[in-house]
Amino acid sequence: MTAVYALSRTISLFALAASLAAPAMAQQAPAVESTAEAADGIDGDIIVSARRRNESLLEVPISVTAVSGATLEAQGAPDITALQQQAPNMTTAVARGSNSTLIAFIRGVGQQDPLWGFEPGVGLYVDDVYVARPQGAVLDIFDVERIEVLRGPQGTLYGRNTIGGAIKYVTKRLGNEFGGRVKASYGSYNQIDLSGTVVVPLGSNFAVGAGVLWSQRDGYGKNLHTGAQHYDKDVLAGRVSAEFDNGDIFIRAAADRTEDRSNPRHGTRLNGFAGLPDFAPTESVYDTRAGIGDDNKVVTQGLSLTGEVGIGDGFTLKSITAYRDGRSDTLIDFDNTPGPVLDIPAFYKDWQFTQELQLLVEQERWQGVFGAFYLEGRASGAFDTVVAGAAPGGFTIYTGGNVKTKSIAFFGDFSFDVTDQFKVSAGLRWTKDDKEGTVLREQYLGLRSPEFGNANAIFLATRSDYTNDRTFEKLTPRISLSYQPTDDVNLYASWSRGFKSGGFDMRGDVVATPTTVDGYDPETMDSFEVGMKGAFLDRTMFLNLAGFFSKYKDQQVTIQAPSTTPGVIASFVDNAGRADIWGIEAELRALPHRNLQLQASVGYVNAKYKEFYTYIAGGTEPVDVSDQRFFQNTPEFTINSSVTWSTDLAGGRLSITPAVTLRSSIHMFEYVSPLDQKGYVLADASVNWTSDDDRFTIGVHGRNLFDERYRVGGYYFPGALYGDSVIGYYGPPRTFSVTGGFKF
Repeated sequence: MTAVYALSRTISLFALAASLAAPAMAQQAPAVESTAEAADGIDGDIIVSARRRNESLLEVPISVTAVSGATLEAQGAPDITALQQQAPNMTTAVARGSNSTLIAFIRGVGQQDPLWGFEPGVGLYVDDVYVARPQGAVLDIFDVERIEVLRGPQGTLYGRNTIGGAIKYVTKRLGNEFGGRVKASYGSYNQIDLSGTVVVPLGSNFAVGAGVLWSQRDGYGKNLHTGAQHYDKDVLAGRVSAEFDNGDIFIRAAADRTEDRSNPRHGTRLNGFAGLPDFAPTESVYDTRAGIGDDNKVVTQGLSLTGEVGIGDGFTLKSITAYRDGRSDTLIDFDNTPGPVLDIPAFYKDWQFTQELQLLVEQERWQGVFGAFYLEGRASGAFDTVVAGAAPGGFTIYTGGNVKTKSIAFFGDFSFDVTDQFKVSAGLRWTKDDKEGTVLREQYLGLRSPEFGNANAIFLATRSDYTNDRTFEKLTPRISLSYQPTDDVNLYASWSRGFKSGGFDMRGDVVATPTTVDGYDPETMDSFEVGMKGAFLDRTMFLNLAGFFSKYKDQQVTIQAPSTTPGVIASFVDNAGRADIWGIEAELRALPHRNLQLQASVGYVNAKYKEFYTYIAGGTEPVDVSDQRFFQNTPEFTINSSVTWSTDLAGGRLSITPAVTLRSSIHMFEYVSPLDQKGYVLADASVNWTSDDDRFTIGVHGRNLFDERYRVGGYYFPGALYGDSVIGYYGPPRTFSVTGGFKF
């Protein structure tokens, strides 16, 4: 596709989105703070901390989307997966087979496989604490001030290098005034959300705070075999913190815990098999006939200590110390039938300790951050692959192991004002990762292994039993130039190099793929970007434009397919080769009247493999199949459009906000499969009323108003041995909810 044709399609689809939203003269709530009060007094500007200091978004030479927590609440957003309806070229979804595992992709880069030990392509930070674990990372919109989405490689500013981008979840500081908030929601499928926060000052400089969220919902569907709810929700989350702040010294100690007891998501069959009723697709895409069970539990928790102290005019020392751990006990029924045709009982557990030190500099003509980062952690888990038809009495492959990681990094990033209009920004990071992988893979006769409760299982053979270690080391630079011809326009160009560490495949089968003991290599990416950020028409219109081109090398891809050996699921991680990714992004926010706000974003990405070497049909030499491989979870177009109309009413402010999201087709895997999702449109609408004193809020929210059925994941195991299992997982159906809140 030529660039001209791509641009024309973008403009056409943008026009379609605007036409769908505009007739109602409303939109979802603004995707970012837009008032002077919400933006620290800067008229219409958005304040972000993408570069580890508070500054106007217009001045930041980085592609950033900032979304306030108030905005997401006003839209009725259930969790951070709603970010894909705000930011261009972004995919955020609940991972296949789970309730709270996050899949995140930015500009074609992400992590489809949430198995333990893999590095994410998109980094997640909660109050600057790096969260390595995708399990439990589908965070609810709770006690959050804002979320920032940074696109492109990150590393010279953040604790852990990430190759695709970063999501920053920023909670509110406590302050020194007594207060709190309670909120309740009720909606479709008996959805009940109850939350509350409170802040209690203990002196002029010290305060403690707490928050709790309980969220439950019946399933969108049902397990037709067991009668259990399917796609339900049962989450309890809490957070406590204590803060000291005297203006020169800030210290925060915080603890959080989230427990998710929602039933496992088994998906739904998309095809029949041999005319058997239990193998037929269900009437509803949210129903299942899974027989493996309905027990699921995910627990994540953490402690953190953050300190900031001024050490002189314009110099601040900052320390971030954190410990996190978690465990998931889950079940996945790959065949979606009452029998154990292809079942997976599994558990994952991990812990991580991180320490980050920063020196923040704010001088008249130069600003920057210099830091050191240390991470130590252990990610482990185990699962059975149960294949009933592979042998009389059943056949099981047990897979277990762990990855130990020690990482140390030093980084720096500074900006220098050459003139009042021309600025140079540069950064450099050195990273060293030491990894040790242990993998055990065994075969048993019987349904499940001894590890998962079958003491009578008969041991057959060991497929993998090894421990190996590797060290990965890399320098990754960044440089950008920006020019402001006026105070309201910023033109910039940047280049950065991203790095994602290598590791070991926890599913590696030494018999089938002997080289798995050597692990896989790191990924690298060189990303070039040019952009413009501007405020126009007396600062009533804000427009951000960006064009990017990235050269992606040695991409890590997990390939799973039935093996020629009966009962064996072959899996290996390939450094697939190289790819070119280019695209454009536009974000518009217009305030033509105090009662009207328009919001839109358009993203186009063209991601093509230039080399993709892999083994085909038992061949002994790798073959380049780049013309048959595609980027997964990467729609060519993402378009979000919304309009907010507001008016004074009954001692408060009424806002009506419909929104439209268009996403073009996606591939679930690197190859064409029946699970590939065609393009679709989502329409939402919200009505919110807030009292003039900001104490009372009432909201009515409708999401997916056209009741669109769209897949967000799947498993593909064709063949008679596996029941010809093609399983899909779907986004939420049409839902409505009513919310009320009170501040005190």
